[in-house]
Amino acid sequence: MELFDLRGKVALVTGGNGGIGLGIARGLAQAGAHVAIAGRNTAKHSAALDALTGLGGQAINIVADVTDAADVRRMVAVTVERLGGLDILIANAGMNIRKAPQDYTIEEWRQIVDTNLTSVFACCQAVYPEMQRRGGGKIVTIGSMTSLFGFGIASVYAATKGGVVQLTQSLAMAWAKDNIQVNSILPGWIETDLNKAAREGPNGIKERVVQRTPAGRWGQPGELAGAAAGRS
Repeated sequence: MELFDLRGKVALVTGGNGGIGLGIARGLAQAGAHVAIAGRNTAKHSAALDALTGLGGQAINIVADVTDAADVRRMVAVTVERLGGLDILIANAGMNIRKAPQDYTIEEWRQIVDTNLTSVFACCQAVYPEMQRRGGGKIVTIGSMTSLFGFGIASVYAATKGGVVQLTQSLAMAWAKDNIQVNSILPGWIETDLNKAAREGPNGIKERVVQRTPAGRWGQPGELAGAAAGRS
């Protein structure tokens, strides 16, 4: 099990104060890593930090807006200052607006692209110098099943998640020489706040997902922890 021992490693999880991000953060902490969780929703930080306390290494929270490149750089600097370095980035922060393609405004397009794709690039750029200095690192981006196929009621989201996969592959090629491995996880239907409205809506999506899923249920955020820790 030494292969999965993250004691002494420092991980930064964007959007780590809830949903998939918190599930992954818990897994990293249980593997022994020091974990910084970053997000804009300050109301969620305290409970998230409580969920990580005592699991493994030290846990901190950072209020940060990943759509602001300067704030991303500050987020990384704070992580390094408070936890002593940075070895792992989980680029997880994301959002969605569900509409028919013809109904999106350009402002909504930009908001989703900035949050789901541009921020991933900004975070990866920001951690690169520290990982290079430390002789290597691990970056895990969070794509989606829609990285691989279209999604009629969330076309902009799907476009960004397709972009995340292509960005991941390109960074993996560029930074392999620096001993920085870049991988992506493509979750399916996971029960999070991000899709709460869809699950509880009148269109029957919750039941349809259950019917088409062999396990007969939606996935849980913590079930992605192993995949993330194994790549970290």
